[in-house]
Amino acid sequence: VQLQASGGGLVQVGESLRLSCSASGGTLSFYYMGWFRQAPGREREFVAAISWPGARSRIAGSVKGRFTVSRDNAKNTVYLDMNSLEPEDTAVYYCAATRRGYYDHESEFDFWGPGTQVTVSS
Repeated sequence: VQLQASGGGLVQVGESLRLSCSASGGTLSFYYMGWFRQAPGREREFVAAISWPGARSRIAGSVKGRFTVSRDNAKNTVYLDMNSLEPEDTAVYYCAATRRGYYDHESEFDFWGPGTQVTVSS
C-alpha cells in the first residue's frame, strides 16, 4: 500500500493541526496504522497507533492529552489531531501501516509514507 500524509505546515505555539493519511491506489482496510515523527538530529519516535477497525488506540506519553488518533474507514483515511502544539513537536511526521498487529515500534510497520513537515514557531 502507498501512503500519503498531508496537513502539515507552519503554526504558532498553542495552535492545532490535523494530519491525514490516505492510501493511493489501495485501501487501509485491515491495516493497523501508526504515526511517527522525526525531529532534526533525533531518531524517529512513535507518536500514535490505531487498530483495525479502530477500537483501540495508543498515544505516546510525550503527546498524551494533546494528540489523538482516529480513522474514518469509509473515507479510507487516518487522522492525527494535534492540539496545543509546542516547539518540541516540530518534526517530519510519518504515517505507517502494518498487518502484523497492533504495535508501537517502527520495526513492526511495513509501509511508510514520505512524511509531512510540521513546524511550530514560538
